[in-house]
Formats: sequence, structure tokens, C-alpha cells
Amino acid sequence: MTIKPPTGPMCTRDSLASDLRALGIRPGETLLVHSSLSSLGWVCGGSGVVVQALLDALGPEGTLVVPTHSGGNSDPASWGNPPVPEAWWDGIRAAMPPFDARTTPCLGVGVIPETLRNWPGALRSSHPQTSFAAVGPHASAIVEGHALDCRLGERSPLARLEEAGARILLLGAGFDACTAFHLAEYRIPGPRVQNSFAVMTPQGRHWSTVSDTSISADRFDGLGAAFEKERPVVRGAVGGADSRLFDLTEAVAFAVGWLTEHRPRAEGI
Repeated sequence: MTIKPPTGPMCTRDSLASDLRALGIRPGETLLVHSSLSSLGWVCGGSGVVVQALLDALGPEGTLVVPTHSGGNSDPASWGNPPVPEAWWDGIRAAMPPFDARTTPCLGVGVIPETLRNWPGALRSSHPQTSFAAVGPHASAIVEGHALDCRLGERSPLARLEEAGARILLLGAGFDACTAFHLAEYRIPGPRVQNSFAVMTPQGRHWSTVSDTSISADRFDGLGAAFEKERPVVRGAVGGADSRLFDLTEAVAFAVGWLTEHRPRAEGI
């Protein structure tokens, strides 16, 4: 069997850091990054080099934040990709390992967040499904206080990022990955849902169910397309990745209005 050679461009720590600076990443800022390693091309050194390049561009006073979500810690009754037999549900609820900020791996957010989660000095918020990890001087202020009944709302790192004046970098990722849009959902009256997961308490492991705001990334692509038509979004290449850089506060404010008009919460999502 013929093995195809890797496709380019070839990226190094220096070339990626240079591209990030050219895009507009500023030393000392706080940056939330959604990423796709494969979109960059061939990275000499892999995901760790991408983290290094991001930290190089931000400098020692900057703070790098990524989603480190672990949605598999959830009620199996809601699983659809793939579903599991109903006869297994009670057993899964009884056996699901509790969230551990130190060891629970990321799921569905890519290898770069998993790398940053294990980075020296990284801190991680405590939500068992929608945690964020951060490295830098403001890491603690951003990740602390993540409430169990607030996945991506006012008591989550997204609101702390807004307070910090953070910007968002979509590094080869689309607007469907933009978690900040979910913060807007918490600011629109809408349905509540029961959300379940395994957590560790002082009394030991516990299967917990809380009431939280319903969230969905449905139509986020359309929301993002409208946002970049009407608001400042810097667009350029980092390695081979089509990338976007924009203000988190502006994105959330725009999303509140757009979602209210185009995806009203009365739809039940």
C-alpha cells in the first residue's frame, strides 16, 4: 500500500508565531482559542509546538484559554452518536467516572486543548462537561467559580473572559465551534433542562442532576456569517489554516440580538 506524503505547508514554532503576530495577536492579551490542528498543515513537533507558538505570540503577560470539554460525562438517555441500549443506562450512571480536572481527558475539542490541559502551570475549571483550561497570569481568575448549574453562562469562564476583554481566535475552526455564542443564550429567556453528570464530593462520587439553561449550536454558522459581515473580524492564514480574530464582547452582544430574531427560544432549543 502506498503511503501518501504529508501535505503542507510545513509549520514550525517560529513560523506559526510569526503568522499569529501578523494576524494581530497582541502580547499581554487574553485569548480564547478554538482550533483544528489538521487545518494548519504539517506541524513540525505537533500540537505542543502550536501551544508554544501561541504562548510566544501572547508573551509572558498574556493568558491563553481553550475549551477542555468532556461531554461524555452525561446522562446516557440523551446519547445519540452513538446511542446505547436503555438496559445499560442505570449501569452507566452508576459507573461513570467522576470529573477530575487533573485527569479527565477532553472530548470533541481537538488535540490542542488536550495538550494545553496538561501544560505546566495550566489551570482548569471544575464543570464536568464544559470546563476550560488556561495558562498565564489571569488563568486563576478565569477558571475559578465555574458553577455546576451553569455550563456556559454568567458563572462560567466565558463571563470572566468577557470581563477581561478577551478576544477569540478561530484557528482553522468555524463559527460552529464558537462557545462564546452560548453565553448569549443565557441572556435570552428560554427553556431550562435537567443536566446530569458524575462528580466527586467530600462524601465521595455522586451522580448529580441540576437545572440549567438549554444550549445548542444550531445555526451558529449563520450567526457567525452575519457577525463578520457587520462587525470587525480579522481574517487571515496561520500556517494553512483559515483563521479569524475578533472581540468576545462584541460577538456575544451581536449574538443576543441575532438569536432573538433568527432562532427564538420558543423553538425549544
